[in-house]
Amino acid sequence: MQRWRGLADLPSGWGRCVVTIGVFDGVHRGHQALIRRTVETARSRGLPSVVLTFDPHPSEVLRPGSHPAQLTTLRRKAELVEELGVDVFAVLPFTLELSRLSAHEFVHEVLVDRLHAAVVVVGQNFTFGHKAAGDIELLRTLGTRFGFVAHGARLQGRTLADDAAQEDDTSAEITFSSTYVRSCIDAGDVAAAADALGRPHRLEGIVVRGEGRGHDLGYPTANLSTPRFAAIPADGVYACWFTRPAKPGDRLPAAVSVGTNPTFSGRERTVEAFVLDVDEDFYGQHVALDFVGKLRDQVRFDSSDALVAQIDDDVVRTRAVLGLA
Repeated sequence: MQRWRGLADLPSGWGRCVVTIGVFDGVHRGHQALIRRTVETARSRGLPSVVLTFDPHPSEVLRPGSHPAQLTTLRRKAELVEELGVDVFAVLPFTLELSRLSAHEFVHEVLVDRLHAAVVVVGQNFTFGHKAAGDIELLRTLGTRFGFVAHGARLQGRTLADDAAQEDDTSAEITFSSTYVRSCIDAGDVAAAADALGRPHRLEGIVVRGEGRGHDLGYPTANLSTPRFAAIPADGVYACWFTRPAKPGDRLPAAVSVGTNPTFSGRERTVEAFVLDVDEDFYGQHVALDFVGKLRDQVRFDSSDALVAQIDDDVVRTRAVLGLA
C-alpha cells in the first residue's frame, strides 16, 4: 500500500481512481464496509483504490480544545486500512485554509484536479466544504459536471432488542460510528466497543517508570504513557492482550488497571498492565493493550493484603475472560 502525506506526494502520471473520504477514526465496522465497497469498485474497474483521510482531526483545527478522544493513531489507522486491501492511504493535512474551501472548490481542487476521481464512495451522512455545506446530493451533482460517479452508502449498524422493544415486537437500531465507540469506551463497556470495531479497542503507549508499588506487592506492572488524545476506558480493571508492535504475533495476557490507585490515595490517572507469566522489564518499549473485557470497578481497599487478594482474583478472571483458564 502506498502512503501519501499531502497531495504533493502523488506520483507523476497518476491516472484515475476510486476514492473514499473521511476521518475514519477507529476504522470500525461501518468504515470497513465503506472501504471494502471502495476496494471492490476499484477492482471491478481496474483502478487503484484510495482512502483519503485528514490529520489532525478537523475538530481540533476548527474548535481548538475540542479534539475528540482518538480511537486509533494515524499509524494504526494505516495498518487497518491496508488489511482491507486498499492501494493508497492518503493523509491530507487539515488546515484552516483547507477548511475554508467551498464544497465546489474542494471537489474541483482535490477530487478532480489532483486525484482524478472516477468514483467517490462516501457514507450517506457525508458532508464537505466550508461549514459542511456540501452533502451527498451536491456531490452527485458535481460528479455529473466533472465526470465522476458518487455513491452514498448506508452506514452499517446492528439491531438491538431491548426489554421494551421485545414487548411491542419492535427493535432499535444502532449505527456504528466513532462517536458511539467512544461512548462505549468512556463507559468502560469495552465488549460493546469491540463489537462495533470488529476487534478489541487498542490503546498504545510507551512504558515508563511508575511508583514501584506493584513490584512491592508481587505484581510488577508496565505503566503506559499514552498519546495526548487517546481514548482511555473508564476507571476499572480489565482483561487485555498485551502486544508489542515491534514483535508481530507476540501476544501476552494482562490484567490492566485504569485509574488513580485509590488504595494509595493516588491523584494522577494511570494505565498499568500486569503481564501474566512473564518476568520482563518493558521499560522504554512501545506496547499496545487490546481491551477484551471489564473485570470490575476501581475500589479502595483497607489494606495492601486485601488489595493483593483482589489482584489474585483479577488474574484468575483475566485468564477466564481471555480463554486461558
